[in-house]
Formats: sequence, structure tokens, C-alpha cells
Amino acid sequence: MTTPRRARPADAAARYLTARTRLGVKFGLETIRAVLERMGRPQSSFKTLLVAGTNGKGSVVAYVDAALRASGLRVGRYTSPHLERVNERIAVGGRDIPDRALRAAVLRVRDTAAVLVREGAIPGHPTYFEVLTAAAFAHFRDRAVDVAVLEVGMGGRLDATNVAEPLASAIVSVDLDHQAYLGRTRARIAREKAGVLRRGRATVLGPMADDARRAIAEVARPLRARLVDARRGCAVELGPGGIDLRTPRGRYRGIRPLPGRHQVDNVMVAVRLLEEARGAGLAFDAAALPRALGAARWPGRLEKIGGRPPVLLDGAHNPAAARALRDHLRGIGPFVLVFGAMRDKDIAGMARVLFPLARAVVLTRSRVDRAATPAEIAERAGTLAAGARREDSPRRALRWASRRAGEDATVVVAGSLFLVGALRAAAVAAGRQRGGASKPPM
Repeated sequence: MTTPRRARPADAAARYLTARTRLGVKFGLETIRAVLERMGRPQSSFKTLLVAGTNGKGSVVAYVDAALRASGLRVGRYTSPHLERVNERIAVGGRDIPDRALRAAVLRVRDTAAVLVREGAIPGHPTYFEVLTAAAFAHFRDRAVDVAVLEVGMGGRLDATNVAEPLASAIVSVDLDHQAYLGRTRARIAREKAGVLRRGRATVLGPMADDARRAIAEVARPLRARLVDARRGCAVELGPGGIDLRTPRGRYRGIRPLPGRHQVDNVMVAVRLLEEARGAGLAFDAAALPRALGAARWPGRLEKIGGRPPVLLDGAHNPAAARALRDHLRGIGPFVLVFGAMRDKDIAGMARVLFPLARAVVLTRSRVDRAATPAEIAERAGTLAAGARREDSPRRALRWASRRAGEDATVVVAGSLFLVGALRAAAVAAGRQRGGASKPPM
């Protein structure tokens, strides 16, 4: 009898993660807490900063990570979703987790969960996001990081990242998104995001509507959590080397944010969060801050890929993010839009913002189960999509858009980070072939 070939670790870890995606979204901290407790509570072996928000949280994480690394700290960074490789979600010192380390961490989580399931301590294995969160914490402990900067996946109160005990937190923005899970109003969504507040500790708030701010304040009062308005007491001036930012605690000259006017607010949230972290015992080098923030990179968010035509990638996936993209597009001239979105998103709201501005629109979909088909997008966009082309293949959509753009327009890819991830490598390769180069966000 032939002995079956034992699965290689790479296969086993990949299969386990793939199986976890079938669980979808699951709120609740019981499973992740049980798994981490059995793993020796790795999240307690380093300091943490927790960043929540509807939009902008990834950029804030990128700024804070860059600033802390420039201060000589060993920094872990956890973000979601990834663009091209799952390794992007977990980084130490600005470097993505290596394949071998990722496999080892995932299998450690799998084996721990299997024991807990057999014991009846948890009802089933953790979700995809819970597995990666636990794997990130284990990797950060193995690499002896000083601090981890964590991006909340969805909401805050019941998100897996919320098992950490942050020195300080931030809520970058609150707007309508994920309503099926978080609530139908900004106030309800804000209360979920306010789950990142901690008793007696500071949470920095970015610009948001009054109803959202009031809802967060209601959560903060019984906790005696301190809320810090990122804009209050700040002044921003445009200087020759970038922006000069003055806060109640410091002055920082020559900051060059990522592209987009909204990034000035994201910089303010990042700086105020760093200042609050310093007050809680985490030092950073204020003199190195402007250069560090200017060196921050966040691919797929207003990222320009050079070439003929140039391609602008932006993961705008809700109307608020689409409005920020629209403001940026007004300065770049004519463009052709490649658009794809998830079924659970406000497709009509994004279409109202972006479609009328485009020279032409091509509808497509990424190879994700949640992705809307071009026909579904057209139906929900209504008359706004009347003249839009439909292409099931993202790469064919990109090629069509490039031809339609010609020599005088830009190709814009938007509506979903999954779509951006599916096309980023192709856009970079096409740009190189046509004499351009990938231009990181400046």
C-alpha cells in the first residue's frame, strides 16, 4: 500500500487560509481571545497603537509606521486587505513577512485552534481575518518588535484587532460603509468604531460629522477616555518644501503627504496620535518626523504608474472615498475609468460621483466571490452606466481603457482595492514597456 504524500507546509497553510474565507465576516472576540490565550498572549509582548476609521486608516498606519521606524524603533505593521500578496498585511521594519515565517505562523494558529475545537473551548476554527491577526501577533512576538501599529479591519468593538490594549488609538473618519454589519446611520457606525477607546487613554479623532462625534463622546464618557480633535489647536501652512504643521505640542516643517487633499487631515491624525503615544511612554524623534512622513508609501491609493497613458490606481470603495478621488481627478485632465466594486458596496453612490466626470467608463470585476458583475454594476448605476463598456476580464478592461485614453488622458482604476490589486502588476508592466515607470505616492 502506498503511503499518501504528506502535504508540504506551504500547501497546508494556504489550504487552511483558503478554507477560512468561506466563513465570511464573523463578529465577536471569544474565538480570537481563546486562541491567543492558548498561544501565550503574544499581543501582550509589545506596545500597540490601534487605528480605526471608514477611510484613511491605512494611510495613517503608514505614516505612523514610517515615523516610528525613523525614530529607531522596531515596528510591526498590520493592515488589510492586501493588494497582491497576503504577506503585505504583516510587516516588520517595513518588510513584508517572508513566506516561510507566514506559513509557520498560520500553521501555529491552525494547530492551536484544532486543539481548542477538540476540547470544546471554541465552536469552530477562526475566520480568515482572525487567523491572520493571531499570526501577525505571533510573528511580532517572534521578531521582538517594540511596538505594533494595527489597522482595524471593520468597525472596532468586535474586530479581532481589538483584543490588543493600545497606548492610544485613532478614529480617522466615520462614514457610511459596511452598513449591513455596522449599522445604517453614522451614529451607529461611530459607536462600533468607538470600541477602540480605552479607559483613561487618548483617542484621536479625525474630521467627521457631528452626529458621529457625539456618538463617540457618549461612549467615551463612562470610560473617562480622552478624545483629541486632530484639527483643534492646529495650523497648517503651505511651505516651499511641503506643509508646515503646528500642533499644541510641536511644530513640524516640510512634511510632504501622500497625494490628495484629504491626506493633510490624515497627517494631522498621525502626528497627534504619535504625540499621544509619546505622552503614554512611547518616544519618537520629532526632528525626524517630517522626512519620515514624506517617505511613507501606501500603494494603491492615488498611486500613479507612469507610461503612455499613465494609470492612476485608487482603492476608493465607498462614496466618501470616491469624493476624495473626485477632488484629486479635477486636477489631472481627462480620464477613462476602469470600475469594479463589491456587491455589498454603494455602487450607485460611487457612480454618481465618478462616472459623469470620465471620458469613458469600462465596468469589470475582480476574481473575488463578493465582486459584482459588470451587469450588476450597470443595473445599480442605472442611466449613469448607459454608455459604459462591460468586460469580465480586468486585464481586457485595462487594455481597452488604455486604447480609449490615447495620448492625452489618464486611465483611472477605482471602486475596489481587490480590483486595484488585480491590475497593479499589469499596470506597472505596461508602464515599463511604454517607457514609463512606477511612481510611488509622493
